[in-house]
Amino acid sequence: MSEPDETNPQDSRIRVLIADDQHVVRNGLVLLIGMLDGIEVVGAARDGAEAVALAERLRPDVVLMDLNMPVLDGVAATAALRERVPDSAVLVLTTYADDDSVFPALRAGARGYLTKDADDDAVETAILNVHSGRTWLDPEVQARLVTALRTGDTPPAAAAPVPGRRAPDQLPDGLTPRETEVLTLIAQGLSNAQICARLVVSQATVKTHVNRIFTKIGANDRAQAVGYAYRNNLVAPPGPTP
Repeated sequence: MSEPDETNPQDSRIRVLIADDQHVVRNGLVLLIGMLDGIEVVGAARDGAEAVALAERLRPDVVLMDLNMPVLDGVAATAALRERVPDSAVLVLTTYADDDSVFPALRAGARGYLTKDADDDAVETAILNVHSGRTWLDPEVQARLVTALRTGDTPPAAAAPVPGRRAPDQLPDGLTPRETEVLTLIAQGLSNAQICARLVVSQATVKTHVNRIFTKIGANDRAQAVGYAYRNNLVAPPGPTP
């Protein structure tokens, strides 16, 4: 039997799996990436658990992973993929570029990290690079890593526990250490601007943290958030007035 004269051009295409819990975003990414030369979308998942299951079945070259998803978040899904589907490169594409998102994702095994304001060219370049075994990081993420290396700062998830404060694995409702810190400052009466100055971050970052905190704890306003912080012993109650 003779060998075929031509190879199937689709055999060399990069196979991408998309994981994002937002329907509109997920469908938009499917359309966008499906239009890129040499790249095809082989599946789309609504949460981290579905992403792992699909990756085990479809064996994609690249998994485009959101972080803030139900059932199994993007960091846990990335760690699972590293164990179960090690040949699939994880490229994080998410809204957040704060320390609580970046460092855990990279430690879990993500090979690339982009924010959702990246343009089409950046997404395509990132996919090509992680598929080739290289790392590709958003410029803001690169700056955070360089700063951490220069200053010797410990990423939040590995930080030493503060006396009287819960350890990260004891935090309620899935709050991250950074979110707990922000909630504590809210309970102390600090405004967003004051929290920005205290943590040396932008107002947009603080607003993102506050929105995520309110969603996780079911608070509608700062008063409810303060009450939650005291009920869960995240801050010490005020002492008696002398």
